Amino acid sequence: MSNRSGYLGLAAAVVALAVVLTLHFGGAERTARTIAVIFVSAVILWTLVDMIRSVLRGQFGLDILAVVAMVATLAVDEYIAAIIIVVMLLGGEALENYATGRATRELSALLDRTPQLAHVITSAGQREESIRDVPVGDVGIGDLLLVRPGEVVPVDGTLVSQSATVDESSITGESIPVTREEGEEILSGSTNGPSAVQIKATRAAADSQYQQIVALVREAQESKAPVVRLADQFAVPFTAVSLVIAVAAWGISGDSTRFAEVLVLATPCPLLIAAPVAFLGGLSRSARAGVIVKGGAVIEQLARARAAAFDKTGTLTEGRPSLTEVRQAGGFSADEVLRLSAAVERSSGHVLAAGVVRAAEARGMALPPCADAGEHATNGIVGTAEGRRVAVGKFAYIASLATDAALSNVAAGQAVAYVAIDGSFAGTLVLADAPRPESRDVVAQLRRDGITSIAMLTGDGQATAEHVAAEVGVDHVHADLLPQQKVQLAAEMQPRPVIMVGDGINDAPVLAAADVGVAMGARGATAAGQAADVVLLKDSLLGVLDAVEISRHTLRTAYTAIWVGIGLSVMLMLIATTGAIPAVAGALTQEFVDVTAILFALGALRAPATSHRRQARSLTSPAG
Repeated sequence: MSNRSGYLGLAAAVVALAVVLTLHFGGAERTARTIAVIFVSAVILWTLVDMIRSVLRGQFGLDILAVVAMVATLAVDEYIAAIIIVVMLLGGEALENYATGRATRELSALLDRTPQLAHVITSAGQREESIRDVPVGDVGIGDLLLVRPGEVVPVDGTLVSQSATVDESSITGESIPVTREEGEEILSGSTNGPSAVQIKATRAAADSQYQQIVALVREAQESKAPVVRLADQFAVPFTAVSLVIAVAAWGISGDSTRFAEVLVLATPCPLLIAAPVAFLGGLSRSARAGVIVKGGAVIEQLARARAAAFDKTGTLTEGRPSLTEVRQAGGFSADEVLRLSAAVERSSGHVLAAGVVRAAEARGMALPPCADAGEHATNGIVGTAEGRRVAVGKFAYIASLATDAALSNVAAGQAVAYVAIDGSFAGTLVLADAPRPESRDVVAQLRRDGITSIAMLTGDGQATAEHVAAEVGVDHVHADLLPQQKVQLAAEMQPRPVIMVGDGINDAPVLAAADVGVAMGARGATAAGQAADVVLLKDSLLGVLDAVEISRHTLRTAYTAIWVGIGLSVMLMLIATTGAIPAVAGALTQEFVDVTAILFALGALRAPATSHRRQARSLTSPAG
C-alpha cells in the first residue's frame, strides 16, 4: 500500500470509528453494528487478498492474526473492538510509512540533489559567449560548462577558471568548503561557492562521481532488508503461540469472547513495523556517516562478520609515496637537492615525482622554472633549473651521468630516487607509501569488535607487505598475488563472514566475491565501487569501523524491537485469558505495544559512538 492510500485508509477508519461510536452511544446500536460489520468485512477481504498474493510469492506473514482477531470480535458481537483493530492495523501502517520516511531521510537527500541540467558554453573565447541548457545525460567529454553560484556541479570535470570554492560534503562528508585551483578535478555533486566558474567535462554523467553514488543509493533503497525475512521467521511460532493461548482461554473459561479478547492483543504490528524500520534506519545512519551500504542483507553480514582482509596500497597505506628523507652527498645541501629535484620532477608523470614535489612545497620552497625537461622512459628525468643540469631517476641511469654515484641502503617498503647535478652525484631521495594514520587503530578496534582474523591480500612484494603489516598489526600476509589468487584466498578465509576492503580496479573481483566487499570510493576505481557491497565516501578507513559498528547496533536494535513487541504481546495475552482486559481495551492497549516497538526500532538511527573511535578520528582531523 502506498503512503497516500495508507493515510487515506487510516482516515476512513477513524471516520468510521467516530460514526460507529456516535451511533452506538446515541442509541442506534443496530445501525452502528451494521456500519462496523460492513467496514470491517471489507478490510478483512482486502487483507485476505493481500495475504493470498504474498503466499503465491512464497511469503508467509503475520496478517493472519489480524484477520482472525477481526473475525473473532465480529463473531462475538464486539463490533467496536473490531473496528478499533482496523484503526490500529491501518494506524500501524501509517506509522511505518512515517518512520520509514524518517529513517531514509539521508538516503533520499542524495537523490533529491541529483543535477538535471548543465549549462554548456558553445562559443567560448568569442566576444559573446553562447550558453545553452542541456540534460545532464547529453553532456559530452570535453564540453565546457558554466556552473553558477550555489549550483550543484553536474558532471566530473577539471577547473578552467583560476580558482573555485566548493562544498564537497555530499560527496566526501567533509563539512569545510575546499578551494580548487585551475586544472584540478571538480567532482559532480559538489556545490559551487559564491562565484560562477567554468569546468571542462572529463566524464559523462553516468560515469561521474555523484551519479555513481546515486546509483548505489538507489540500489540500497530498493533492496529487501533481511530483517523482513527475520520477522517472517517469527511469524509461524508467534501465530501458533497466540492461537494456542486464545484456544486455551476459550476452552478453560467456556466463553468464546475470551478467544477474541486474547487475539486482539496478538496483532502483528510490532513485527511488521519494527523490523524494516530498524534496518532502514541503519542504512540511513550509515549514509549520514559517509558509508553507502547496498541493502539490509549487507548490514546483517557486517554485523556477523568474524574475519577481515585488506588490500595494501591505497587501502592500508596512503596510496601515494611521500618523502621521508633526503640524503645529500658531494657537498650539496639537503634543501638544494630537494628544491632542484622538485623543479625537474614537476615535469614528470612518475608516481614518485609527485611525492618529491609535495615535500618541497610543504617546506615552503619556491621552485624555479625548469627548461628542456625530458623523460627517459622507466629510467628518470633530466632538465635545467637555475642554469644547472639536474637528473633524477634510477641508480643505473644516474650512475651513467655521475661516476661517483653510490647505492643507498633502504628498508623494506621504501623507494629511492637518485639525483645528479651538473654531472656530480648529489644524493638520494627516500620515499615510502606510509600507512594511513588511522590504519593501526582501525585494525585494533576491529579485533575488539570481534573480528578474530585479519589478513592482507596484495600484489606487492613480500618484504614490503610484511613491513606494512607489522606497522598496522595485521595477522596474516599474502603477497605477490594476482586478482584470481586474491579471490581464492578470500573464499578460503575462516571464520565467516569475511569483509574485504580494497580500492582499485584489480580489487573488483575479490570485492564481489567476498561476503562483504568494501570499496574506498573517495579515490577508488568505479569498478571497485560497483563490485563492492559497501562504498566509503570519505578517504579514510574509519568508515570500516562505522560500517561494522552501525550494522551491529542495527541488528541488536532490530532484535530488541521484535522481542519487546513479542514479549509485551504475550504478557498481555496471558492477562487477557483471565478476562481482565476486555476486547475494546485490548485493542487500544495494543497501540501502546506498536508505539513502543517503533521507538525501539528508530534507535537504529542513533550512532553507536565509542571512545576509541572518537580517538581514532582525531588522527585524521585538521587539528590532529
